[in-house]
Amino acid sequence: MKRKELFEFEDFSWFPSSIRTGMTNLILVLHKMMGTTEVISSLIIDLQKKVHFNAIIDLGSGSGGPMPEVINYINEKEKEAKLNLLLTDLHPNPKLVKKTNTNDNEFVNYHNESINAANLLEAPKGLKTMIASFHHMNPEIAKNILQSALKSNQPILIYELAKNNVPFIIWVLLLPISLSILIIMSLLMTPFSKNLTVTQLLFTYLVPIIPLAYAWDGQASLMRTYTFEDIELLLIDLKTTNYNWEINDAFKENGKKLGYYVKGYPLDK
Repeated sequence: MKRKELFEFEDFSWFPSSIRTGMTNLILVLHKMMGTTEVISSLIIDLQKKVHFNAIIDLGSGSGGPMPEVINYINEKEKEAKLNLLLTDLHPNPKLVKKTNTNDNEFVNYHNESINAANLLEAPKGLKTMIASFHHMNPEIAKNILQSALKSNQPILIYELAKNNVPFIIWVLLLPISLSILIIMSLLMTPFSKNLTVTQLLFTYLVPIIPLAYAWDGQASLMRTYTFEDIELLLIDLKTTNYNWEINDAFKENGKKLGYYVKGYPLDK
């Protein structure tokens, strides 16, 4: 596989939640800047034409990611059949669960129990989504997730914003430049963060832990992202006549590419 098993700070259980939240806020700003809401929404609407579902179960939601905005966008666009979004995580944050479940959005809730993406048979029925999180899974877990979607006979949508199309040696040589660019970007993006806190400001401008961690994780995720060929290797034993897999580039409305997707869905529904 071309994918490299590098580390990301946000994967470590010891990593402070306040720093993690600051990084997540920056990722949300990036998603908004890039216009991923429309791209992901289009993929989901297209998938609805192939298989019926009225609920989306987002896997590895963390602090929520872009999916709440996606569900709002779809429900505003599709006036009749409204979709419900259930955010889930292996280790759900009780405070975030309470905050999400007591807000005014009746279509978005956070599951308060642990959901393991590698065992979707125990997850609620509906479309499973993994947004910019699949690259965090090593090949064994990644294959288990795909296999679990097949066994559960439920649709799944994996979306990755980055594409691993740079040779590793070039990535290493350009790392000082790319890290510097991401650090500067994080400093400029921070004021646009939703729910900006004093803690995020402190660890961005006075003690720049968030920019450094954000920059490294952003570059590491590029090399950790599965290529099309890597995905095909994961699916080599998972192709059947009653379940279809699609791997392709994702496009914005203007025709420009923005990341890629993997769709899996049953053909008998």
